[in-house]
Amino acid sequence: MIITDDAGICDIFQSIKTVAVVGCSPNPGPKNYVPTYMREEGYRVIPVNPRYDALFGEKCYATLKDIPEKVDMVECFRPAEDILPIAEEAIAIGAKVLWMQLGIINEEAAKIASEAGLRVVMDRCPCAEIPRVVPGREESWKIFKEKFNPPSLG
Repeated sequence: MIITDDAGICDIFQSIKTVAVVGCSPNPGPKNYVPTYMREEGYRVIPVNPRYDALFGEKCYATLKDIPEKVDMVECFRPAEDILPIAEEAIAIGAKVLWMQLGIINEEAAKIASEAGLRVVMDRCPCAEIPRVVPGREESWKIFKEKFNPPSLG
């Protein structure tokens, strides 16, 4: 199911615990501060990037299939043309959500993931969505920005 409504997005954040972030990075920018923010919000973040051995104090995996534990959500920081194989891996590992970061839309990947029972979100950022739709978390991005000083979302 492709999720576009606030209630559906809120439900995702209230039901997930573990997030695999494909394409995360130690370098400044969204590929770093989004996973850091999600960790601060209490989610278990598993980095996925074949270039690194560890990120965010966690072992970094080359692919989703290498992760030895259950993953609830797969967040994608890869170009749209790279999303289809990630969606296929997300299905294979039993993820519940496929999330494509701001600027990333892949209708084919969304269709196959949705048909396999995953909830799919495209072209959105958790840093903007969590404080906007999850009750009690309205100030979380402001607090995070004060603590870590990431670049703006705009």
